Amino acid sequence: MKIFRNLSLALVMFFATISAQAQNGNEKTVQIKTSAVCGMCKKTLEKAMAYEKGVKASTLDVDSKMLSVTYDSKKTNEGKIRKAVNETGYDADDKPATPRAYNKLDDCCRKEAGAH
Repeated sequence: MKIFRNLSLALVMFFATISAQAQNGNEKTVQIKTSAVCGMCKKTLEKAMAYEKGVKASTLDVDSKMLSVTYDSKKTNEGKIRKAVNETGYDADDKPATPRAYNKLDDCCRKEAGAH
């Protein structure tokens, strides 16, 4: 009985490891140049990315305005991520922000406000 339990545990661990490795194979990272200008922009963008299907992690470097997004390529793609950035009110590379979302941003987060 003890051998059976240990063997079962070993098999479960083996398949869990294989499953975790297979999932990492679908993980990709994209770098997106944004129009973010402040810490509030960082918070807004990172929070918005957390709600996007397939996004594992996101980090915005405010100084360089670069948003790094790690995602599962089976659940989303770069185009959908850029669209989500646009719909949050920020430019994504060469695609401008959605006007309606941009107008909802706080004054300090607008491009005209400049870096601060």
